[in-house]
Amino acid sequence: MASTDPVEEQPDDLADFMRGAFTHDGVTHHVFRSGEGPAVIVIAEIPGITPKVAEFARRVRALGCSVWMPVLFGDPGRVPSGRYIAKSVSQACVSREFTAFATRTTAPVTDWLRALARSAHKTCGGPGVGAVGMCFTGGFALGMMVGPELIAPVLSQPSLPIGFSKKAKASVKLSAEDLRIVKDRVAAGTCVLGLRFTNDAVVPAERFETLRRELGEGFIGVEIDSSPGNPWGIPKNAHSVLTQHLVDEPGHPTHDALNQVLEFFRSRLLPD
Repeated sequence: MASTDPVEEQPDDLADFMRGAFTHDGVTHHVFRSGEGPAVIVIAEIPGITPKVAEFARRVRALGCSVWMPVLFGDPGRVPSGRYIAKSVSQACVSREFTAFATRTTAPVTDWLRALARSAHKTCGGPGVGAVGMCFTGGFALGMMVGPELIAPVLSQPSLPIGFSKKAKASVKLSAEDLRIVKDRVAAGTCVLGLRFTNDAVVPAERFETLRRELGEGFIGVEIDSSPGNPWGIPKNAHSVLTQHLVDEPGHPTHDALNQVLEFFRSRLLPD
């Protein structure tokens, strides 16, 4: 979820992306696409495809990958604001596509995202597809692993399910069957990369503990110190690792995390 703090951003017209639509099982969403090479699905955080989300997508494109950005909520290119974020949160929380509060259920939108990944792989080729979810969508890349084409999943601050009970904090929002398939894929060699700030109550440490327990060494957990008095001056409410709270300076832990994500995609999708 993007910060409500004032930002010095201008709307992004996304003119370097081609806008299309993708339909699966009667559900249609617009998709912004750009670049050539193996596909990476960039699933925007709330409130939607902000200028910083688009900036991240362009970094992925610069690797030599094609980028596919589905529009699941929000106004593409719009700069975040408190009112805009609140509206997007309220709409997403009641949507049947996301089932934001359920703990042992894979979000229904994940089936649509799997179909998009299959289509992107067929179109773009390569060894497989990458995906990164952020905040509200952070865990969707995990559920997409049920499809064998997804070989590079990144979970950036996975915030669902929403809730502060012990069960909700520890949940990775997958059905038992989907979790079994994910574990089988990890055992066969697919790794999962996860990112969070340590003081982020929306992405509790218990969630990463579950991922480590269930996936073992196949889960690469990157936890950035945001505790009070941390040496980087990262605010205690820091949340968006790859966008709003990214400090793009060499040596900063968020910069290092960004580079780790890009290398994760490069090594798995562009091995030659």
